[in-house]
Amino acid sequence: MPSIIKELKENVLFITLNRPESLNAFNTGMLMELQSAFKEAESDDIRCVVLTGAGKGFCSGQDLKDFESEKKTFKEALEVKYNPLIKQIMGLPKPVICGINGVAAGAGLSLALACDFRIAVDSAQLIEVFINVGLVPDSASTFTLPRIIGLAKAFQMCASAEKITGAEAKRLGLVNVSVQTVDVLNAALDKYAKKFAKAPTKALGMIKNILNNSYSKSLNQILEEEAAAQDIAGNSADYKEGVNSFLEKRKPVFTGK
Repeated sequence: MPSIIKELKENVLFITLNRPESLNAFNTGMLMELQSAFKEAESDDIRCVVLTGAGKGFCSGQDLKDFESEKKTFKEALEVKYNPLIKQIMGLPKPVICGINGVAAGAGLSLALACDFRIAVDSAQLIEVFINVGLVPDSASTFTLPRIIGLAKAFQMCASAEKITGAEAKRLGLVNVSVQTVDVLNAALDKYAKKFAKAPTKALGMIKNILNNSYSKSLNQILEEEAAAQDIAGNSADYKEGVNSFLEKRKPVFTGK
């Protein structure tokens, strides 16, 4: 059985973590398959990626049995398996939507936080569980989490391993949308995937890049990056289509070019 399931619908690549018997815990095979899938997502034919989990959970983090059997150091495992994947997701110049259908714990939560847009069921549990086994958060959680919910709340989650429900995560801004059931979640994933896939993909990619790097740049650097990106966007086919559709009083048909 494959560790992930990939399905291409129109211009959207749907990726489903597929180890439901372990709440989709990461093993080496899954992580390598994910790296391959996000390499595939670089194709111009793909304009949006949706990531979710099979069964009752999104991802419960590292499969500890698999880790112990490999005899790798933590540093080696992160540098080979986790960190490249996080860089792929955050560096992909197109939106990545995460559907949190159940528990998202440890590196599973880190994976969700690396995505651009998160939808969770109200009953989902988001947990920075590392401290429970004497570890520190990894896979970019210490980068993404405080930027999303603030330093104080991020410390609270990381230091206490408290469980945050999907409904509470929406109030905190940890997820963008919360829904009542998995069926509604799947419908919402389709809705937002279609919305983003029909948007000006080139502009979305540049927005993502500027925002992800904004905390490490000065005001002058950001102003320069905005100006450079705007020049590229202003010469795109999508910009021309946007202007023409406005003048012609019709809905734009963007191609991502």
